[in-house]
Amino acid sequence: MRLITQGFLALAMASGVLLGAAAQTMKVGSGAVHLSPKAGDKPPPVAPHRTEAMLKLAAPTNQWYSTLIFNPKPEALFAHPLTVKTTPAGLELALPSKEVVPTEFRTTEILYMHRDALVIAPAAFEPGPAKLARASDWAVDIAMDRGADQMQVTVAHGSPYAHITLSRGDVRIKLPAAGERISTASDARVLALRIGAKSYAMFGPTGVRWEQVSPTEWIGRLPAGAGYLSAAALPDERPESLQLLTRHAYAFLQDTRVDWRFDPATSKVETTFTAKTRVMEGADNGPLLGLYPHQWFNNASVADKLGPTYDSIRGKIRLLAASQFKIERTYSGVLPHWPGIKEGPGASELNDMLKVDQRKRRELIPGRENKDNWRVTAYWQGKGLTRATQLAAVAEQQGDAGTREQLLTLARERLEWWFGGAGRSYFHLDKALGTVVTYPDEFFAVEEMNDHHFHYGYWIRAAAELTLRDPAWGAKDKWGGMVDLLVADIATPQRGRADFPFLRPFDPYSGFSMASGVGLYDFGNGQESTSEAINAWASIILWAEATGNRELRDLGIYLYTTEIDAVSHYWFDVHKQVFPPEYKNVEASWVFGGRYAHKTWWTDEPRQTKGINLLPITTFSTYLGRDPAYVKRNVAALKPETDNYNAIGKFPPNPPPKDVWQDIFAKYLALADPAAALAQWNRFGSVEDGDTRTHTLHWMLSLQDMGLPDFGVTADTTLYSVFKRPDGSKTYLAYNATKAPLNVKFSDGKTLTVAPGALGRTQ
Repeated sequence: MRLITQGFLALAMASGVLLGAAAQTMKVGSGAVHLSPKAGDKPPPVAPHRTEAMLKLAAPTNQWYSTLIFNPKPEALFAHPLTVKTTPAGLELALPSKEVVPTEFRTTEILYMHRDALVIAPAAFEPGPAKLARASDWAVDIAMDRGADQMQVTVAHGSPYAHITLSRGDVRIKLPAAGERISTASDARVLALRIGAKSYAMFGPTGVRWEQVSPTEWIGRLPAGAGYLSAAALPDERPESLQLLTRHAYAFLQDTRVDWRFDPATSKVETTFTAKTRVMEGADNGPLLGLYPHQWFNNASVADKLGPTYDSIRGKIRLLAASQFKIERTYSGVLPHWPGIKEGPGASELNDMLKVDQRKRRELIPGRENKDNWRVTAYWQGKGLTRATQLAAVAEQQGDAGTREQLLTLARERLEWWFGGAGRSYFHLDKALGTVVTYPDEFFAVEEMNDHHFHYGYWIRAAAELTLRDPAWGAKDKWGGMVDLLVADIATPQRGRADFPFLRPFDPYSGFSMASGVGLYDFGNGQESTSEAINAWASIILWAEATGNRELRDLGIYLYTTEIDAVSHYWFDVHKQVFPPEYKNVEASWVFGGRYAHKTWWTDEPRQTKGINLLPITTFSTYLGRDPAYVKRNVAALKPETDNYNAIGKFPPNPPPKDVWQDIFAKYLALADPAAALAQWNRFGSVEDGDTRTHTLHWMLSLQDMGLPDFGVTADTTLYSVFKRPDGSKTYLAYNATKAPLNVKFSDGKTLTVAPGALGRTQ
């Protein structure tokens, strides 16, 4: 078993790493990474705003708090339900409200921005520039020290509190408008204030004296040796809610941790969230956690324990008085490919189309050293690698061994050329930040640390496809060491490492990834293409199976199942818990800490706006068909959205084809109605750059033959799928990545024996 429990550099040294001083490269098996950028290439950004201890660790980029470490004037942190912002005047704290912003396309955007904040500051000294002092899985400590004077703030996802400690002196509270004090006669430690339509409370130590300086300013006289308080937004003005927050206000968060466990026998993923606290005074009442919809919805283990709720950009955040809670999800399997289409009216058309794509195989992956070709970058090369290997799998299943070998050879040559490090396109290991980046830079993947999981997911899948067929190629002393490097960059499961951060883009509490690396926006951090994120996690599952790494397999399954669940809430709102009535679109394509919208970074054109959360549609994408009625509704919305867009007439200088990505929408619709999808698809129409006509037709014909994905049946293996026809009959598939026959048992009692390195099928 190959584990990734040690630092990458140690793994590399164990596999015979050699340093080339002149070339500044480091051998990794048969590949190499550059230890510094080549002339003219900019290095990744620095992250100086960390304490000395944090500077010794890999920088936590792509997180909801990453703005802290890169920016001398960091943007607001969207902790939910609170927002906080560190400023020279002190800590701003606010409870955002819904803002509905009309767009020119007759739709709306939804914002919950950081506005009208309280400012909390020491009265005895000026707070210093903010530095990240500690990060656990969903909480951070922020140091705002000035010389020997110390101010520390702890904020966390879901928490109604900001926990604050001061080394000396009193605390000053400045309000955004005149506040009215809410009676707390039973507890003199509490200052509760109504400010407009919102209410806040400060929970000081025993002996604190709250003095009003003006209608918009209060001073908390803190007793000697008790320089602490909690500041909170109240969910409502009910006395029992204030009592609840008072009871838990003195349990300061000290550590937060997410653990996952996959049970192959039941195909269940159990996720455990644990918070540890430090009791500042009084009884140990434990923490008060705020659960997001994807954590409390249909979660029987917490259903009768939830308290007051906060309105938020994510829907209702519900309070839970507990130090731990769990979520159980079902893993419904992935496959590297589906069987061939040997019979039926589409079989001959598929084989003819395969011949056409085979003749154009050199066009599948953009050229290598053509400097005028803007697609010689990691993203487009990765999409090309997936396109070639997916087409190879179709050829393999159709019995065309010659085409399969030509396509796999093409992919192998391109991977080895990049991994070899000798060309203009190369990988750079930056030890200072703790990352591996690629050149030429595109989408600010180097300059702003964006999109690594989008890019590397394609590469990891292509490498897995080769290794499933040639295990020696993927050995760590050959080319597998380079693949492990890409995996480690986006999915290191250990905390506190110096080479790579813990789960770089993935937010364990929010349940989804974040593409923005450095935190530039006043609406927080977030993500656009969820489907490419999910593709990365499924690719890790496949790579783990190809290399026999069970620890990595379990991690990939956790990431895959968790992000699918979160996306169903926050991008697609299939459970009707998130989008307000004012939001006009079926889905969101942009989701950030304080904003979601139906747009992309590069266009407002509806087909691309919708399709960016669908592509690439491969055998990993069956999750998109969990709700066939939603699929039909989403596809049906495309025409009115396009009509609105066309009516505005704000087209780019080089507009895309009118049927852009029509193959993506045909494949998506096939998850609900394969016959309608085949009727809609134009084999001579637009083709998305990560796909081929052959693979598109194979996908639709396969679903027409096997039926729609059946998520009610699981298996006791990793690589599987089940499909159900309208008449109730089923198709069971499983892939065996091992060297011995595999006996698979499905949850409905069906069994299947699969030969080594083969795809098994039974009815």
